[in-house]
Amino acid sequence: MAGIYLHIPFCKSRCIYCGFFSTTSLQRRHDYVSAVVEELHLRSNFLANAPIDTIYFGGGTPSQLPPAELERMLHAIYHIYNVRENAEVTIEGNPDDMTPALLHRLLQMGVNRLSLGVQTFDDARLHFLHRRHTAAQAIQAVRDAQKAGFTNISIDLMFGFPNQMLNQWKQDVQTALSLQIQHLSAYSLMYEEGTPLERMLTDGVLSELDDEMSLQMYEYLLDALSGAGYEHYELSNFALPGMRSRHNSSYWHGVPYLGVGAGAHSYDGHNRYHHLDSLSHYMDNVLSWETEHLTEQERYDEYVFTSLRTSDGLNLTDLERRFGNSFKKYCLQNAQKHLKAGFLSLAGDIICLTRRGLFISNEIMSDLMWVD
Repeated sequence: MAGIYLHIPFCKSRCIYCGFFSTTSLQRRHDYVSAVVEELHLRSNFLANAPIDTIYFGGGTPSQLPPAELERMLHAIYHIYNVRENAEVTIEGNPDDMTPALLHRLLQMGVNRLSLGVQTFDDARLHFLHRRHTAAQAIQAVRDAQKAGFTNISIDLMFGFPNQMLNQWKQDVQTALSLQIQHLSAYSLMYEEGTPLERMLTDGVLSELDDEMSLQMYEYLLDALSGAGYEHYELSNFALPGMRSRHNSSYWHGVPYLGVGAGAHSYDGHNRYHHLDSLSHYMDNVLSWETEHLTEQERYDEYVFTSLRTSDGLNLTDLERRFGNSFKKYCLQNAQKHLKAGFLSLAGDIICLTRRGLFISNEIMSDLMWVD
């Protein structure tokens, strides 16, 4: 199976933490969608007619597109590609865009999963991030989506804000749980290079939250979500049983996908392809991209990194099938100290991070990666 990702770079305003390619110029949305449809046609052989299991509109802010434009892209995908009957179709959206009328239209066109960029239920922190919705609008968006008929709703939350207190984070988590959503993604606030947030840190305008408090917040998240019946299936992702994000899971399991649009990435199982972060360059030539030819060692590193991020763990039998016995032996040898220390577990041929290992996951993954 395979997936299709469509990058919609348009935003009404730019958040201070965002490192993804986006633009606040909305004038050329129709022309951009025309270019996306053209690329969908021209790259129809990229996935070799594999069944399309997931379609994902990311950004940017896809909900800034008129519904007719979203429908135009979906129609092209269903016309050109071999889309499975029960395919997961996700759209990311800003809570203040989610009117009842838009939600009903999305359902009618076949969108069956909603991912809302809430980030926090605290209005002061929303203002700090330059988010354009309020906490009340975020809560209302979830309720309106449920009323419209959405049964697969995910929200994003952030923790680790400067000077954030543990009880404030607990309130965000409890508010999210009270909404009875099916999925939650939670990320520590990152200071991405080139963002306004990173410049504020460099200029001394703010200070990062200390690591100990961030760890306490993550630990609380694990306990609260587990206690509420959510499965912790990836470092930052939690889902009710049967409600994992199929699209994101395909990334972590090395499934090929076609990335369409400016700044989008594609993967064919061996190499990666990346459109430049330029609206004009993309629309002038939709078949222009940079190619990254992955070595066997690089593919092994990606396999280790993505597998250990998930609760499914790293399958040694599958690793040997993909890369050979020497890579399997190398992985096991480098895992020994973490297995003995209780940061990794080995059950059958599956290596997983333990609860303790979650807190030093980057160090563990680094130790298992290939070194010439």
